[in-house]
Amino acid sequence: MATNTNLPPNWVEYSDPTTNQPYYVNTLTNQTQWEVPTAQSNQKARRQLANQQAQAYYSGGGGAAVQQPSQDTQPAQLFTPGGGDIQQQQQPMTQLNQQFSQFGVSQQHPQLSNQRPSANSTNLIGLHPNPNELENDPPAINLPPNATLSQSPTANAHPSFKRSTLNVIPTTQSLINKLKIPLALVLTPYRSIETGEDPIPVISDTVISRCRRCRTYINPYVTFLEGGTRWKCCICNLSNEVPQMFDWDPHTNQPADRFKRAELNNSVVEFVAPSEYMVRPPQPPVYAFLIDVSYTSIQSGMVATVARTILETLDRIPNDDGRTKICLIAVNHALHFFNLPPNSSDPNMLVVGDLDDPFLPTPNDLLVNLAECRAGIDNLLTNLSDMFINSSGPESAMGTALKAAVQLTSPFGGKIMVMTAQLPNVGQGALKNREDIKILGTSKESSLLQPQGGGFYKNLAIDCSRSQISVDMFLFGSPYQDVATLQCLPKYTSGATYFYPGFNASRIEDALKLAHELSVVLSSPIALEAVMRVRATRGVRMSEYHGNFFVRSTDLLAMPTVPIDQSYCAEITLEENLNVPFVVFQTAVLHTTCYGERRIRVITLSLPTSANPSEIYASADEKAIVTLLANKAVERSQSSKLEDARDAIMNKVVDIFGQYKAIMTAGGGASAQLMISDNLKHLPLLLLGLLKNVGIRQSSHIPSDLRAYAQTLLTTLPTQSLIPYLYPTLYSLHNMPIEAGTLSEDGLRLPPKLNLTIEKFERHGLYLIEDGQQIFLWIGRDAVPQLVVDVFNLPSLQDLRPGKITLPLLDNPMSEKVNGIVNKVRESRRGPYKPHVYLVKEDGDPSLRSWALSLLIEDRFEMGLSYTQWLSTLRDKINSGSYN
Repeated sequence: MATNTNLPPNWVEYSDPTTNQPYYVNTLTNQTQWEVPTAQSNQKARRQLANQQAQAYYSGGGGAAVQQPSQDTQPAQLFTPGGGDIQQQQQPMTQLNQQFSQFGVSQQHPQLSNQRPSANSTNLIGLHPNPNELENDPPAINLPPNATLSQSPTANAHPSFKRSTLNVIPTTQSLINKLKIPLALVLTPYRSIETGEDPIPVISDTVISRCRRCRTYINPYVTFLEGGTRWKCCICNLSNEVPQMFDWDPHTNQPADRFKRAELNNSVVEFVAPSEYMVRPPQPPVYAFLIDVSYTSIQSGMVATVARTILETLDRIPNDDGRTKICLIAVNHALHFFNLPPNSSDPNMLVVGDLDDPFLPTPNDLLVNLAECRAGIDNLLTNLSDMFINSSGPESAMGTALKAAVQLTSPFGGKIMVMTAQLPNVGQGALKNREDIKILGTSKESSLLQPQGGGFYKNLAIDCSRSQISVDMFLFGSPYQDVATLQCLPKYTSGATYFYPGFNASRIEDALKLAHELSVVLSSPIALEAVMRVRATRGVRMSEYHGNFFVRSTDLLAMPTVPIDQSYCAEITLEENLNVPFVVFQTAVLHTTCYGERRIRVITLSLPTSANPSEIYASADEKAIVTLLANKAVERSQSSKLEDARDAIMNKVVDIFGQYKAIMTAGGGASAQLMISDNLKHLPLLLLGLLKNVGIRQSSHIPSDLRAYAQTLLTTLPTQSLIPYLYPTLYSLHNMPIEAGTLSEDGLRLPPKLNLTIEKFERHGLYLIEDGQQIFLWIGRDAVPQLVVDVFNLPSLQDLRPGKITLPLLDNPMSEKVNGIVNKVRESRRGPYKPHVYLVKEDGDPSLRSWALSLLIEDRFEMGLSYTQWLSTLRDKINSGSYN
């Protein structure tokens, strides 16, 4: 208890033991408040006491009448902290205050403890990594007792929504700098909800309680004060009034238990937003399709496949309220618009040949209601490929078409979906083929990863973002597509890029992959007109963001649409020392659903603080660290050189290990060991995978389009998909356990994972290697004929043709198991991707064999080190450095 002689009578100053913040208690009324009391406080306290004594604390029994709440304070009878009978509800206010001062928690949350694990050092030299451990959860978050209102297991964010590189936050920036582990959040606000998962709770009563000062949304980490009439913000510590209807159920028109409200029990919730959260009424979903109909696109079958897929997916495009709008522009040397009058099945084609100053030929009937014009849309998509069957030129005015599409959709916003197999080469935004194999693998290669065109596409992206338009790019493999330039539009408009090198619809595998991915993207719910902001405890600031969006202000990210399963990173800086036991990070995404409802998705993560390096090291999340470093490496490669990006990865891992050695191990001299905390033992392995990834790898044989596309994956894939993309999965199929490939309560059982080294291969074996983007079936040169018959339905190994294949489903146990494992692998990755299956023969096509071997991260490949050599290099650099 503190002493303050300047307080009014009956008031005493106390100090909160967890935050060291002063608060004040009236000994007469037991009222608690955080502001310094005045003489008026005494009068208000007495009025409250008289009111509380006069009103019974009824909330759920016998239909007792409830008085209308006052405009000034929230009456106590509208709270139901614990339910129970009427005698329990008529408890004295002193007990009630005690209940609220204890955050409404009667038992400790299982993860609330002051006991945090310390770092357990592991020597990596001579230690073979276990790839099955890459599926382990990140280090547990151990919050101090009474940190949260709720005992719910969902009170803290699941790492698939939000995760931190450190699950214990250092108390000073100097300590962060000393440990060398970057502090950042990895965000996936709209990750897919898998079968069996609970949906995100939706709060539809429009009672949204926010801090007056920092605008934080009420969450499980706030504190209730003054008998529950006020709550203290966990971000800025300001005391706020509880909304009048916070404890009222509008559905039953009865008082409700506030501690059962979703926002006090769940870290991820969605509020239905009232009208004050809207700049304009919710806009309808808009889909504008820009389809390249040049000779290349027609001949490859892209146009026919795209048109058929859109036609078959129209019934699954979000359109529950019948407001969805659609338009289609065909592009070659001119722009071909289609007039689609309602209730007519005959579209009219309008051609615009002016590419320098495009115009919309008719103001109406180009962007049309999907339901009203369905007959005309069906007819157009059915005949689109035949309309341009005689296209003979290589020209594509896609840049001009994009300008026209933005003009057409800007009143509403929405999504522009570009399908092109030809480099835009005429009109606005024309690009040149700048591929130069002579500079691949040199210091000049990074110039091919930077956009060309004088900023046309980046400026267009800014215009799109301003008009709430996002762009998805579906790029098909002509000799050169300039992915590096065209992906600017998705990058700054929160869209996505999909790349199909060498696409030919005559191969059923190519057609099925495109159809699957396009239909998933079209049928997925999207969030429209979104902005995202990350708030944090006072003294904690988001310093830099990474991902596909446009930074509208220092901390506001503009996202015209928010696609499913796209990841973002936010780096963190401490502006002042932390003297609180835990910090809170809250992400809010204000958006319009594709069903016409304005909502706010709120994701809250709380992490403890510590100045103990051992606790901080033990809390490090190696997967989150790798996700951040992948984003930073891509940005470095585009702004500087690929070599600089690789050096930055090397320097960062050396710094982390060097500081760990200096801080956590005895002796500072040279050592034959390479020590690190056990929870970081896979960090070198994953970063070696990043160095060997197509997006970063040192090589003179990687086309710039493939490298640029790999970099888009490195910066957008959620962590659950990024990790196998960096360290692929290897299964042995010819001698897998008998239960592998069979169904259990948890789904199909997969074989155990093997280390990614050729040493695990047998000459008679069949292996599966996958990274989420492609699947390789490797068959040894001495495979027995029966294995070939059972899996591929061919008489001998010599009859197998390497390359893309569709596995036959045969009536034998081996075929059923292999097909089941391939399908399980395809379904287990988040995102719309459907990996091709490639058959690789040990003595077959050298290029295909080399591609598959490049995924064996632990082996030496081209100019890359083996895992053993990589660890030795790290150890030598650490021994030669100076760390303190």
